[in-house]
Amino acid sequence: MISAAQPGTIHDFGGFPEELYRMRYPAPGSPDLAQRISGLLQGAGIANRLDAERGFDHGTWTPLILAWPEADIPVVQVSINSRETPEYHYRLGQALERLRDENILIIGSGAITHNLHAFFRGGYAADAPAQPWVTDFLGWLDAHLIADDHQAVLRAIGQAPHGTDNHPTMDHILPLFVALGAAGTQGKATKLHASVEYGVLAMDAWRFD
Repeated sequence: MISAAQPGTIHDFGGFPEELYRMRYPAPGSPDLAQRISGLLQGAGIANRLDAERGFDHGTWTPLILAWPEADIPVVQVSINSRETPEYHYRLGQALERLRDENILIIGSGAITHNLHAFFRGGYAADAPAQPWVTDFLGWLDAHLIADDHQAVLRAIGQAPHGTDNHPTMDHILPLFVALGAAGTQGKATKLHASVEYGVLAMDAWRFD
Protein backbone atom coordinates (compact mmCIF):
# COMPACT_ATOMS: atom_id res chain seq x y z
CA MET A 1 0.00 0.00 0.00
CA ILE A 2 1.40 3.40 -1.00
CA SER A 3 1.92 5.69 1.97
CA ALA A 4 4.03 8.41 0.34
CA ALA A 5 2.92 12.02 0.69
CA GLN A 6 3.79 12.75 -2.95
CA PRO A 7 3.87 9.51 -4.96
CA GLY A 8 5.50 9.50 -8.36
CA THR A 9 4.06 8.07 -11.59
CA ILE A 10 5.08 4.57 -12.71
CA HIS A 11 4.84 3.51 -16.36
CA ASP A 12 4.58 -0.25 -15.83
CA PHE A 13 3.75 -1.33 -19.38
CA GLY A 14 5.45 -1.70 -22.74
CA GLY A 15 4.82 -1.40 -26.46
CA PHE A 16 2.70 1.74 -26.44
CA PRO A 17 3.18 5.24 -27.97
CA GLU A 18 5.91 7.40 -26.46
CA GLU A 19 3.40 10.08 -25.43
CA LEU A 20 1.99 7.72 -22.81
CA TYR A 21 5.35 7.48 -21.04
CA ARG A 22 5.57 11.24 -20.71
CA MET A 23 2.32 11.49 -18.77
CA ARG A 24 2.44 12.25 -15.06
CA TYR A 25 -0.25 12.23 -12.37
CA PRO A 26 0.93 14.38 -9.44
CA ALA A 27 -1.94 13.76 -7.02
CA PRO A 28 -0.98 13.90 -3.34
CA GLY A 29 -0.98 10.79 -1.21
CA SER A 30 -2.40 10.53 2.28
CA PRO A 31 -0.05 8.86 4.78
CA ASP A 32 -2.63 9.12 7.57
CA LEU A 33 -5.34 7.40 5.52
CA ALA A 34 -2.86 4.74 4.39
CA GLN A 35 -2.05 4.02 8.03
CA ARG A 36 -5.74 3.75 8.86
CA ILE A 37 -6.42 1.41 5.94
CA SER A 38 -3.52 -0.74 7.06
CA GLY A 39 -5.11 -1.02 10.49
CA LEU A 40 -8.49 -1.97 9.04
CA LEU A 41 -6.90 -4.71 6.97
CA GLN A 42 -4.88 -5.99 9.92
CA GLY A 43 -8.07 -6.10 11.96
CA ALA A 44 -9.63 -8.29 9.26
CA GLY A 45 -6.66 -10.66 9.34
CA ILE A 46 -5.22 -9.39 6.05
CA ALA A 47 -1.47 -8.88 6.23
CA ASN A 48 -0.17 -5.77 4.50
CA ARG A 49 2.69 -3.31 4.52
CA LEU A 50 3.11 0.39 3.85
CA ASP A 51 5.45 1.53 1.09
CA ALA A 52 6.61 5.14 1.29
CA GLU A 53 8.75 4.87 -1.87
CA ARG A 54 6.49 3.38 -4.54
CA GLY A 55 4.55 5.61 -6.96
CA PHE A 56 1.16 5.21 -8.62
CA ASP A 57 1.11 2.43 -11.23
CA HIS A 58 -1.06 2.60 -14.34
CA GLY A 59 -3.95 0.85 -12.63
CA THR A 60 -4.35 3.98 -10.53
CA TRP A 61 -3.31 6.94 -12.65
CA THR A 62 -4.79 6.01 -16.04
CA PRO A 63 -8.43 6.16 -14.84
CA LEU A 64 -7.84 9.03 -12.42
CA ILE A 65 -6.19 11.26 -15.01
CA LEU A 66 -9.50 11.17 -16.90
CA ALA A 67 -11.81 11.49 -13.89
CA TRP A 68 -9.76 14.10 -11.96
CA PRO A 69 -7.30 15.62 -14.46
CA GLU A 70 -6.39 18.36 -11.98
CA ALA A 71 -4.95 15.68 -9.65
CA ASP A 72 -6.30 17.66 -6.72
CA ILE A 73 -7.63 14.86 -4.50
CA PRO A 74 -5.51 12.69 -2.17
CA VAL A 75 -5.10 9.10 -3.38
CA VAL A 76 -4.04 5.93 -1.57
CA GLN A 77 -3.25 2.96 -3.82
CA VAL A 78 -3.94 -0.47 -2.29
CA SER A 79 -2.39 -3.27 -4.32
CA ILE A 80 -4.07 -6.51 -5.28
CA ASN A 81 -2.38 -9.83 -4.53
CA SER A 82 -2.33 -11.90 -7.71
CA ARG A 83 -1.48 -15.02 -5.70
CA GLU A 84 -4.71 -14.77 -3.72
CA THR A 85 -8.29 -15.77 -4.51
CA PRO A 86 -11.39 -13.77 -5.46
CA GLU A 87 -12.70 -14.45 -1.95
CA TYR A 88 -9.59 -12.90 -0.42
CA HIS A 89 -10.11 -9.71 -2.43
CA TYR A 90 -13.80 -9.68 -1.52
CA ARG A 91 -12.84 -9.80 2.19
CA LEU A 92 -10.35 -7.00 1.56
CA GLY A 93 -13.18 -4.88 0.20
CA GLN A 94 -15.40 -5.76 3.15
CA ALA A 95 -12.69 -4.48 5.50
CA LEU A 96 -12.82 -1.10 3.75
CA GLU A 97 -16.61 -0.76 3.58
CA ARG A 98 -16.88 1.61 6.53
CA LEU A 99 -14.77 4.20 4.68
CA ARG A 100 -17.68 4.83 2.35
CA ASP A 101 -19.56 6.47 5.21
CA GLU A 102 -16.73 8.98 5.54
CA ASN A 103 -16.95 10.30 1.98
CA ILE A 104 -13.97 8.21 0.89
CA LEU A 105 -14.39 6.83 -2.63
CA ILE A 106 -13.28 3.22 -3.16
CA ILE A 107 -12.39 2.42 -6.77
CA GLY A 108 -11.66 -1.04 -8.15
CA SER A 109 -9.66 -0.26 -11.27
CA GLY A 110 -9.13 -2.90 -13.96
CA ALA A 111 -10.86 -3.95 -17.17
CA ILE A 112 -13.98 -6.06 -17.41
CA THR A 113 -12.23 -8.08 -20.13
CA HIS A 114 -8.47 -8.08 -20.66
CA ASN A 115 -6.81 -10.47 -23.11
CA LEU A 116 -3.80 -8.65 -24.54
CA HIS A 117 -2.69 -11.71 -26.51
CA ALA A 118 -5.97 -11.60 -28.44
CA PHE A 119 -5.61 -7.84 -28.82
CA PHE A 120 -2.11 -7.99 -30.32
CA ARG A 121 -2.78 -11.08 -32.45
CA GLY A 122 -6.19 -10.06 -33.74
CA GLY A 123 -5.28 -6.92 -35.64
CA TYR A 124 -8.71 -5.50 -34.89
CA ALA A 125 -9.63 -1.92 -35.73
CA ALA A 126 -10.32 0.34 -32.76
CA ASP A 127 -14.05 0.30 -33.54
CA ALA A 128 -14.27 -3.41 -34.32
CA PRO A 129 -17.42 -5.05 -32.92
CA ALA A 130 -17.06 -7.12 -29.78
CA GLN A 131 -16.16 -10.73 -30.41
CA PRO A 132 -18.85 -13.30 -29.46
CA TRP A 133 -16.70 -14.76 -26.69
CA VAL A 134 -16.50 -11.26 -25.19
CA THR A 135 -20.22 -10.50 -25.37
CA ASP A 136 -21.13 -13.92 -23.92
CA PHE A 137 -18.94 -13.24 -20.89
CA LEU A 138 -20.24 -9.69 -20.46
CA GLY A 139 -23.86 -10.80 -20.65
CA TRP A 140 -23.33 -13.40 -17.93
CA LEU A 141 -21.51 -10.95 -15.68
CA ASP A 142 -24.10 -8.20 -16.22
CA ALA A 143 -26.93 -10.52 -15.19
CA HIS A 144 -25.24 -11.62 -11.97
CA LEU A 145 -24.09 -8.14 -10.99
CA ILE A 146 -27.58 -6.73 -11.46
CA ALA A 147 -29.01 -9.64 -9.45
CA ASP A 148 -26.55 -8.84 -6.62
CA ASP A 149 -25.35 -12.43 -6.80
CA HIS A 150 -21.95 -11.81 -5.29
CA GLN A 151 -21.05 -15.47 -4.95
CA ALA A 152 -21.65 -16.09 -8.64
CA VAL A 153 -19.55 -13.06 -9.60
CA LEU A 154 -16.69 -14.36 -7.46
CA ARG A 155 -16.80 -17.57 -9.51
CA ALA A 156 -16.99 -15.77 -12.86
CA ILE A 157 -13.70 -16.96 -14.32
CA GLY A 158 -14.51 -20.61 -13.69
CA GLN A 159 -18.23 -20.51 -14.43
CA ALA A 160 -19.01 -17.70 -16.88
CA PRO A 161 -18.83 -18.43 -20.61
CA HIS A 162 -15.27 -17.89 -21.86
CA GLY A 163 -14.07 -16.72 -18.45
CA THR A 164 -10.42 -17.61 -18.99
CA ASP A 165 -10.51 -16.35 -22.59
CA ASN A 166 -11.40 -12.90 -21.30
CA HIS A 167 -9.06 -13.06 -18.30
CA PRO A 168 -6.04 -15.29 -18.98
CA THR A 169 -4.65 -13.72 -15.81
CA MET A 170 -6.70 -12.40 -12.91
CA ASP A 171 -5.06 -9.03 -12.34
CA HIS A 172 -7.70 -6.99 -14.17
CA ILE A 173 -10.77 -8.59 -12.58
CA LEU A 174 -9.55 -8.91 -8.98
CA PRO A 175 -10.28 -5.20 -8.29
CA LEU A 176 -13.93 -5.84 -9.16
CA PHE A 177 -14.13 -8.27 -6.25
CA VAL A 178 -12.68 -5.64 -3.90
CA ALA A 179 -15.31 -3.12 -5.00
CA LEU A 180 -18.01 -5.75 -4.62
CA GLY A 181 -16.90 -6.49 -1.07
CA ALA A 182 -16.80 -2.81 -0.19
CA ALA A 183 -20.34 -2.41 -1.55
CA GLY A 184 -21.75 -4.42 1.34
CA THR A 185 -25.05 -6.26 1.26
CA GLN A 186 -26.97 -3.09 0.41
CA GLY A 187 -24.72 -2.02 -2.47
CA LYS A 188 -26.92 -2.21 -5.56
CA ALA A 189 -25.09 -2.43 -8.87
CA THR A 190 -25.66 0.17 -11.56
CA LYS A 191 -23.85 0.15 -14.89
CA LEU A 192 -22.41 3.59 -15.66
CA HIS A 193 -20.66 2.87 -18.94
CA ALA A 194 -20.19 0.10 -21.50
CA SER A 195 -17.80 0.03 -24.44
CA VAL A 196 -15.52 -2.38 -26.26
CA GLU A 197 -12.35 -1.32 -28.04
CA TYR A 198 -10.45 -3.37 -30.62
CA GLY A 199 -13.11 -6.08 -30.42
CA VAL A 200 -11.81 -7.65 -27.21
CA LEU A 201 -11.11 -4.98 -24.55
CA ALA A 202 -14.30 -4.11 -22.67
CA MET A 203 -14.29 -1.00 -20.50
CA ASP A 204 -17.55 -1.32 -18.58
CA ALA A 205 -17.86 0.74 -15.38
CA TRP A 206 -20.15 -0.10 -12.46
CA ARG A 207 -21.24 1.77 -9.35
CA PHE A 208 -22.32 0.11 -6.11
CA ASP A 209 -24.53 2.20 -3.83
